[in-house]
Parts: sequence; C-alpha cells; structure tokens
Amino acid sequence: MRAERDLIRLLAGLRPELDPGRYVFTTVDGPAPTGLAPVVTVTEAEGLTLVVRQEEADAASLPYDYVAGRITLRVHSALDAVGLTAAVARELADAGLSCNVVAGFHHDHLFVEHARAEQALDLLNRLAERSGGRTG
Repeated sequence: MRAERDLIRLLAGLRPELDPGRYVFTTVDGPAPTGLAPVVTVTEAEGLTLVVRQEEADAASLPYDYVAGRITLRVHSALDAVGLTAAVARELADAGLSCNVVAGFHHDHLFVEHARAEQALDLLNRLAERSGGRTG
C-alpha cells in the first residue's frame, strides 16, 4: 500500500480505531525494565520516556500522572505528508482535548485523555465524514 500525502485523502481516510487499553507515560534512567513492552520509547537527555500499558507500569512500580487512550489513524500516512497532525490536533483542541501524537512508519497514533477517548474518536470520525470519508 502506498503512503498517502494528500491532506484531503488523509482526512477522508482516517479510520480512527480506539485501543481498549489504558496507556501511561513514564520515564526511567537507563534501559526499559524487563517485562515491559513499550509501544513508544523516546530517548531524552533526562532519561528514557516509555509509553506502556497502565497495568505494566503498575506492576513495575513506575510513576505516572497521565492516563491515556490510544487512537490509531488507520490511514497509511506518508512521513512527509503536510497538515495531518495539525488538522487532527485542531479538531481535538477545539473540543478542549489534548493530544500527544506519535508517528509510526505506517500510521499515526494519538494519545488522548482516557476519560475522553470515546469523545475524541467521535470527533475524528466526524472530521473524516466532513472530508468525504465514511465510517464503520
């Protein structure tokens, strides 16, 4: 499948999918503890940021203060596509929702406040419909 670059096609083809899990952001000095399966890692000067399932963080006694829902945009977006992150972030921001975006090779992943994840999913589906896409 070819990665999409056209913003209108990207928005119409969002196909957002909510993962049923609860995710947290935490940080460690050194490598990730054994037994964790991070979905995201980011190396920073202050330490290694991990995004893991909440139950994994709890089992490893890792601190966190933000519990997120994970929404995957099923459209295969090109890494050099322009405007997708801005359009999605604007849609959520207009509803007062924060959004932490992580780009994978095939898809973008949005981490939003877990308590409002269903609302975020609904907003993204409506954005796709307005852009000419279908849901369901």
